[in-house]
This record gives sequence, C-alpha cells and structure tokens, in this order.
Amino acid sequence: MPIVDKSKFHRPEIIEIMKTRKRNLDFCMNAFIEETGSDRKLYLSLFKKIDDLNTRWVNGKDTKGILSTEDISLAVKYLRFFLEFQADYMQKLTPIPRIAMIESVSEEGVSAEWNAYPGSLEDHIMIYIHGGGHVMGSVNTHRLFTLELAKTTNLRILSINYRLAPEHPHPAALEDCVSIYKWLLSLGFNSNNIIISGDSAGGYYTLLTLLKLRDDGLPLPAGAVCFSPSTDMAQTGESVKKNCYTDLILGDLGYIWWINAHIASADPLDASISPLYADLKGLPPILIQVSTSEMLFDDSRRFYERAREAGVDVTLQTWDDTLHVFQNNPQLPETKEALEKVRIFVKKVFN
Repeated sequence: MPIVDKSKFHRPEIIEIMKTRKRNLDFCMNAFIEETGSDRKLYLSLFKKIDDLNTRWVNGKDTKGILSTEDISLAVKYLRFFLEFQADYMQKLTPIPRIAMIESVSEEGVSAEWNAYPGSLEDHIMIYIHGGGHVMGSVNTHRLFTLELAKTTNLRILSINYRLAPEHPHPAALEDCVSIYKWLLSLGFNSNNIIISGDSAGGYYTLLTLLKLRDDGLPLPAGAVCFSPSTDMAQTGESVKKNCYTDLILGDLGYIWWINAHIASADPLDASISPLYADLKGLPPILIQVSTSEMLFDDSRRFYERAREAGVDVTLQTWDDTLHVFQNNPQLPETKEALEKVRIFVKKVFN
C-alpha cells in the first residue's frame, strides 16, 4: 500500500498540489499506454510491487528481489515519460517568455542548455544539475525553474543533461558534471565567477562535483546552491523513514530502488559516493535549502553540521510543512522567499 499519509496534509496549497499530481499521474498513464502500446495491467502490477517494496522498507524488512532488473527498466521508462509529459504540459500552461534566451549546446559528450534573459551577466555562470532520483529528469523537465533562477539571479544558467542510471550507474553522472565545469574553464571563464547548483539528486552531484574538483586540484567555483540534496546513499538519517509519510514527492515512488540503481555494487558508505562521509575541508561557500517534513531533511542537516565542523562557510535554511524541492512550485508562498535568499547568497559570493 502507498506509505504517504494524506491525512497529514492540511495546507490548502499542498492539498491542491496533491490533487493535481494525482490527476496528472492518471492522465499521463493513459497517454503513456496510448503512445507506447504498453500493457496497463503490467504497469498496475509493477506499481503494486513498488508499494510492497516501500511498505517492507519502512518496516525494516528485506526488500531484495521485489523488483527485478526488468521491473526497474519498466518503472524508469514510465517515470521518464511522466516527467517529460508533465514538463511539456506545464510549458503550455506557462509559456516561456519570448525574451528568454535558450540555446542548446553539446560539449565533452554532454548536452546542455543555456538559459538567460536580456541583461544577464555575461561572465557570471550558474551550472544547474537537475534532480530526478538519478534515473530521470532533463533540462526540459527543469526549464521553467532554471529560467526563474536566471531571472532571479541575473545570471546565465547552464543546465546540463547528465547520463542517467540504471543504464549509466555511478560515476557516469559525476564525470559529466566535472566535464562541463572543465569545459567552462577552457572557454576562459574564471572559476570565481561560477556557481554550481542542483536539486535533490542534482544537489548530490553538486556536492560530489565540488569534492572531485578539490581532490583533483582544480580551481573551485565561488560557491554552491543545493535544494534538498541527498548526501547519504546508506540512508541512515532518521528523516528518511520518519518523514516518508509527509513527503508527497518521494514517499510513494520507491526512493530506495533509485539509490540502488545509481550506486550499483558500490559501497554506500564510501566517501566517494556519499558526500556526507567525505572530508569536507576546503570547500567553497554552500547554501542548502530544505523542508523539515521531507525524507531528505537529515541528509541536509547532517551534511551542514559536518561541513561546519570542517570550517566550511555553509548555510542551512529550512521551511516547515512543505514539499521536497518546493522552490520549483511557484504556487507556494515560501517559494518567493527561498529564491530571494538564493539571490542574496549569489550576490554575496560574487562580491
């Protein structure tokens, strides 16, 4: 059975988002079946397996063997379709402003997209690494958000498509993120004029990229912005299970199998795959924003505490009773406040 407890949601905005999400999922499933010719019964059976996996995981029971490799491939196929379908629909409802500048690029084998507005600072860049649980997402699914970031910060945003699991497990995505950063340096951009940012899995890759650049002796960016980053692939924080009932975004989707698809056979406690366990000394200023009611709250809180102990200039900003990566939901009142705090952080690190 689904583990998200709908009775715990009381805010009208969240309830409306929950209803809209349910309608979108149902509508998208019909479109998916029609466009791909997939067997609806097969997917209904798959969703029941994911529900079973969630319930067993929350109760501390063994989850091995519940999802086969074929099951994971089927789930990924649908979730990718859903995110892209939803993004296309939202861009019809909220058309991209004609003055927005969007340019596709491909460098170092990685496709990316420039997002900017007239007057954006030409020599100051924000690299954006999208979320999607390591298995889905793209520059398209996050375009409305990256354009909003471009408007808020007055920066040029370089949004990147990294390789996704399970086809490309760790460290493929990290390699892509590092390659794009090196490409910017090769173009003559000053590292002091670059910020790396990302949400959820993208926040995770943001932190891993900082660590990889530091360890390789490359010039570090001016700072980093992380929206609800995952930092612990071993999932040892209390909030991962405690908050699964109040996490509308991650709670029912089977977060655990995303992690397993990403790390494959790697050790989740290894510092090279879980930023929480790394030596954090020497990292640039980091802003972390997170909801206290989401599964990844402790991933943010514990990383913040370890980073402070290591002498990093790190800021943790929290909001109660809201969504995972709520900044990507313009209908929520806290979104405007959060993005204004991002603008202030960006201005600070660039001055």
